[in-house]
Amino acid sequence: MAELDRHDEPQGTGGSSQALDEKLSTLPTSPGVYQFRNEKGRVIYVGKAKNLRNRVRSYFRNRQQMSGKTLVLVNHIDDLEVIITSSEVEALILENNLIKELKPRYNINLKDDKTYPYLVITSEPFPRIFLTRQLRRDGSTFFGPYTEAGQLRSILDLIGTLFPVRSCRHRLTPETIASGKIKLCLDYHIEKCKGPCAGLQPEGEYLAMIDEIVRLLKGKTSAMIRMLTERMQHHAAELRFEQASEIKAQLESLKRYAERQKVVAGDGLDRDVFAVAMGEDDACGVVFKIREGKLLGSQRIYMNNTEGESPAALQTKVLEKYYLDTIESIPDEILLHEALEGDEEHALRALLKTKLMEEQRERKNVRIIVPLIGEKAHLLEMCRQNARHHLEEFLIQKQKRGEAAREHYGLSALRDVLRLPSLPERIECFDNSHLQGTDYVSSMVCFEKGRPKKSDYRMFRLRSFEGSDDYAAMEEVVRRRYSGSLSGELPLPDLIVVDGGKGQVNTAYRVLESLGLTIPVIGLAKRIEEIFTPHAPDPFNLAKTSPALKLLQQLRDEAHRFAITYHRKLRRERTLQTELTSIPGIGEKTAFRLLEKFGSADAVSRATFEELKDAAGARTAGAIRQFYHP
Repeated sequence: MAELDRHDEPQGTGGSSQALDEKLSTLPTSPGVYQFRNEKGRVIYVGKAKNLRNRVRSYFRNRQQMSGKTLVLVNHIDDLEVIITSSEVEALILENNLIKELKPRYNINLKDDKTYPYLVITSEPFPRIFLTRQLRRDGSTFFGPYTEAGQLRSILDLIGTLFPVRSCRHRLTPETIASGKIKLCLDYHIEKCKGPCAGLQPEGEYLAMIDEIVRLLKGKTSAMIRMLTERMQHHAAELRFEQASEIKAQLESLKRYAERQKVVAGDGLDRDVFAVAMGEDDACGVVFKIREGKLLGSQRIYMNNTEGESPAALQTKVLEKYYLDTIESIPDEILLHEALEGDEEHALRALLKTKLMEEQRERKNVRIIVPLIGEKAHLLEMCRQNARHHLEEFLIQKQKRGEAAREHYGLSALRDVLRLPSLPERIECFDNSHLQGTDYVSSMVCFEKGRPKKSDYRMFRLRSFEGSDDYAAMEEVVRRRYSGSLSGELPLPDLIVVDGGKGQVNTAYRVLESLGLTIPVIGLAKRIEEIFTPHAPDPFNLAKTSPALKLLQQLRDEAHRFAITYHRKLRRERTLQTELTSIPGIGEKTAFRLLEKFGSADAVSRATFEELKDAAGARTAGAIRQFYHP
């Protein structure tokens, strides 16, 4: 985009058109939502603004002061689109909906607590109460989400103890009740329900009970305790002791529930406490819901794609999401760890005012506080500790889920380091093992997509040479693997790794060349982890933290382990054949039993007669002692 003449005008984007200049110059000053698109027409960022003109044009001024993420975003803007709204609240709601729908590349991603359950009170003549994981706009009242199963169970138990709410699913209307077709269930006979289905409980009485449940779920336990106490005393004064006894039992259950709630503030106010913990590209926001000074529960909001964002920006995102989605009542106070900027505070207050109007509550503005000392600061710090804890748990789980991604990253790094034509999805690694030139063996291990494929592991017993000759060993194993029956049995790899230096690599390369194969081959030397390539004069090193080096080391160590295992097996078999089985009267089974008992033929030779007798009997013990100690 060509630069505009005036120095206070936008300075242009990376590779956009004159049409974008014209749109920037004609932006309205109204509130609304803006969408940035890349050259392919895909929406890459959605934002809201109190003044669209000022906000959008700010992206193209003072690029030296931008963070890395914002600068990358601006360089990819090719077009923009704005949607004018009548208020900041409408802009906030529209922005939230567009981000959920479009999932733009450069927006912070917020994850919903969709798996957490809610309590729902249905909008029927005789409402039911049950758990649900789906929020429906059908007039029902929802409470939650509940992130702690124990808390939810205690609430349901308390409701069942205090209130005879129906548990059936019948559609209760005046017509169905009058018809008398619904039979009373067990709940009625055990006094868990008063039989509204049979017309035994008036609708007004039932709805009054539901109102009390709503107050309980909102945390208003103090008022309910006072009301039940007055009702109990009234029944007792009128000598209705049975009803007074029932209310007393309910009152004791309610007091036990209230005592289990953690008192975190002595002033008895309703407040929400917000805190955000940040990682490299992830963050976790936590909300404490405090009602009447008691901590009723918490809610977590996870975010990713947060690199380069400030704590204040992440806090604003958590606030907006929570109060857009919340079905809880708006509190008296909101405690924050970062002060809101002008536009963000104005938009949040407008949203809270709208929520208060929906609740049909007349109240002045909600107090938004950033406490520094005292009880409120302690509450905020407790919330921040929870946010840090949940973020650490989230990152641990993310790391476990990302094992496949890390393996793919190691393959990509290996491809880039070695300049391979494609991703080395199948890698085969060779290692030789011998003992002073005897029992020469070689192992081949195979990794597919960064993980061991043990069904394709192979062992080779080398016989084409005598003595200790690593080059001859490498030549034999590579030739046997990539010619003959194995060449048709196993697919060819994308990369070959040999345990060794320049000589081993060049030997393997010559064999492959003679077979007409062009498979990349490298060597990894154990001493200082040097990497050798065919005909290169010098090796090179990778950083110790390199995922490519870690993958190569894993390959080399697995090949070495496999070779050593096979070599030990051969040595044991040779020991059996040359020593123990040559003793008169000892076969393979007895020899194996002795080796399991003593560990080696040498240990058998040094065992006492009594030890040998306990292991194999007196006759065998005598034969062994005679053989080793004539």
